[in-house]
Amino acid sequence: MKPHTTIKPRGIVIDDGGRADAGYTGTAGDCVTRAIAIALQQDYETTREHLMSAMGNWIATSRSRAAKHARAGGRGRSVRNGVPKQVYQAYLSNVGWNWTPTMHIGSGCTIHLRGDELPPGRLIARVSRHLVAVVDGMIHDTSDPTRGGTRCVYGYWTQ
Repeated sequence: MKPHTTIKPRGIVIDDGGRADAGYTGTAGDCVTRAIAIALQQDYETTREHLMSAMGNWIATSRSRAAKHARAGGRGRSVRNGVPKQVYQAYLSNVGWNWTPTMHIGSGCTIHLRGDELPPGRLIARVSRHLVAVVDGMIHDTSDPTRGGTRCVYGYWTQ
């Protein structure tokens, strides 16, 4: 186990993905960077640099309202406060990861953020406004994101 992790009850590992080791302090909305670093077994800084590059390309080329806002100097130029879905989806796809949806319109919640409801192996689960790394049924995050085992998983990325 890495020195920046702590095991908590209910299958949760408190893990910052190496953020503190990379020299970053304080709180941040960097769940995408953390989840990808943990699942891909990369160091935090490498993951951050890759996502910053992908974000820069997206800002420069996308015609979306969010990208236009970022080009005009608005929020969204750093992965510290979130990464647009289009950016992390393209990044994960480029490194060979595949998306498996678990919810469809009208289907309701079929999979919850619990280790026993997710497949084994390394994956990145997408839940409401958050990404979470799950490694062999153990949830890796900076706090408990499960909402007592009731949080719905929209889908997950696997290698």
